[in-house]
Amino acid sequence: MTEQPQSKTDACKAETAWWRGAVIYQIYPRSFKDASGDGIGDLKGILEHLDHIADLGVDGIWISPFFTSPMRDYGYDIADYCNVDPIFGTLEDFDAVLEKAHQLGLKLIIDQVYSHSSDQHSWFMESRSSRTNPKADWYVWADPKADGSPPNNWQSLFKGPAWTWDGHRKQYYLHNFLSEQPDLNLHNADVQAAILESARFWLDRGVDGFRLMRQISICTTPDCAIIRPAASKARAPMISKPISITARNRKISHSSPGCAPCLTVMMIGLPLRKLATTALWMN
Repeated sequence: MTEQPQSKTDACKAETAWWRGAVIYQIYPRSFKDASGDGIGDLKGILEHLDHIADLGVDGIWISPFFTSPMRDYGYDIADYCNVDPIFGTLEDFDAVLEKAHQLGLKLIIDQVYSHSSDQHSWFMESRSSRTNPKADWYVWADPKADGSPPNNWQSLFKGPAWTWDGHRKQYYLHNFLSEQPDLNLHNADVQAAILESARFWLDRGVDGFRLMRQISICTTPDCAIIRPAASKARAPMISKPISITARNRKISHSSPGCAPCLTVMMIGLPLRKLATTALWMN
């Protein structure tokens, strides 16, 4: 009997599960390989060593943040979600890394930080300019208490209050990390659309997946400004049901070019008591 050629549908089904059992090699660009001679690792340095990584037998690479950033938190304070910071190279350098990785049979996933942006991002600069501008509600703003102190006693993960006063807008803004990393208001549909548009940007370039990093504000209560925990200091409370951005991210991922949907790994903090009954994963 003549063997029938594999249909495109069957080929896609086989490709869909590429991440099951896959070994992913993480690359931290800053310390990986400096090709320019300035003492900082870069995308061209990654390009130079992709053959070596492929020889290790891994299935893919995961590149930590390389986006435009003031680098107050080593790139996790993003000022432009759709560009490469000059210290790491250019978009053309990234495309070269992606092309060669695929030639070598390696998948490529990148970090996405949806929880917050840099305070140097144009979104935040517009948001803080007034209380009535189009992006006024893109971040978590709150009025002070009667005595001028922060609206509640939440603490940043990086120590100190999670609220910083903005003298121009005359309100506090929330930041679960550095004060230079204001939390995005992910309950705002326009914010979700803008963030997911950046995901589409990278999918259209051909990336194979994302790691969603530091997703605290996905689970912060929308009425955070009026909640005051009983303790003298506290972390932001969590809600049990994530907002719709995770499902929307999955939908976009599944519409990526090619046969297979991209892989999306989500990292989120949970109390130890919930680990036994909670599993978070996306594909």
